[in-house]
Amino acid sequence: MGKPTDPCTSPYHAIIAGYGAYVPEKILTNDDLSEIVDTTDEWIATRTGIKTRHITTDEETTALLATEAAKKALKTVKLKAKDLDLIIVATITPEMVFPSTASFVQRAIGAKNAWVFDLAAACSGFLYALSIVQQFMETGCMENALVIGAETLTKITNWKDRTSCILFGDGAGAVVLQRADDSRRGIIFSTNYSEGERWQALNCQAFGSRYPSDKELDDPDKIYMEIKGREVYQQAIRRIVEAVNECFDRCGLTMDDVKMVIPHQMNARIIESAAKRLKLPDEKVYMNINKYGNTSAASIPIALDECARTGKIERGDIIILVAFGAGLTWAANVIEF
Repeated sequence: MGKPTDPCTSPYHAIIAGYGAYVPEKILTNDDLSEIVDTTDEWIATRTGIKTRHITTDEETTALLATEAAKKALKTVKLKAKDLDLIIVATITPEMVFPSTASFVQRAIGAKNAWVFDLAAACSGFLYALSIVQQFMETGCMENALVIGAETLTKITNWKDRTSCILFGDGAGAVVLQRADDSRRGIIFSTNYSEGERWQALNCQAFGSRYPSDKELDDPDKIYMEIKGREVYQQAIRRIVEAVNECFDRCGLTMDDVKMVIPHQMNARIIESAAKRLKLPDEKVYMNINKYGNTSAASIPIALDECARTGKIERGDIIILVAFGAGLTWAANVIEF
């Protein structure tokens, strides 16, 4: 299942020093979707909370989105790319099978001194990556890291399936993490879990070693995402509630201590149900799914960037990031922003 990281007692801390986000210009509305599949704006908005989503053109790729978000994050902290020690790109829609999407980002921004890799944990990927960087920085092994969540989910969306095509959008978000030893700011606590027995609840089966590119598929729709909606809905609420409660318990926090909970933007109804069980007031739960849809690993860094730029969160605020996704995976981070 997984094991949490104890609340930080190291003299070093991984602080979020910079942030940025990028989404494609092209917007697909619910009304646009009603011309593709049998649906309506009311049907989609009522069940998901989504009104619009940004989608890539054929020329726009995951690495392009990730690079633009990375540039914005570096700019906010005025850090040169050559000073980065590590780049992680969390994605399930990589640039290609190999090399990693992070390799393309490294090349594009000139981060010649960084080592790089991709992390595939679906919607939880960005939080997994934060916890990895946390370990390196708390042990004093690293000074500057770039973590990006980037997805082009609409490129693996079945536009004939009205239950799934309404959900997804494209985008990228990034943060620059820096090692600090002069404050309590930074990642305080991380917890990560997975449950591989439930992999079929969310998956995209082609074209890996099970269904390689030269083997005819028994079902041509295996090239698209498959979602078992009811199981995902139930598991997502349960695991989000567990993860947030664990954050409160392990860090000795109360509701008054936390400025904002930023969940993965998978479905407004899931977020609302989890928040109700946690007794979180509306003003402490951030949602922007209405504008972007579900962007998987990109959704939390996009929301984090939006919160910071609009003053919803400020330096010194305690925030909780929480995600649930394919794997199944779920994770949470407690951060003093």
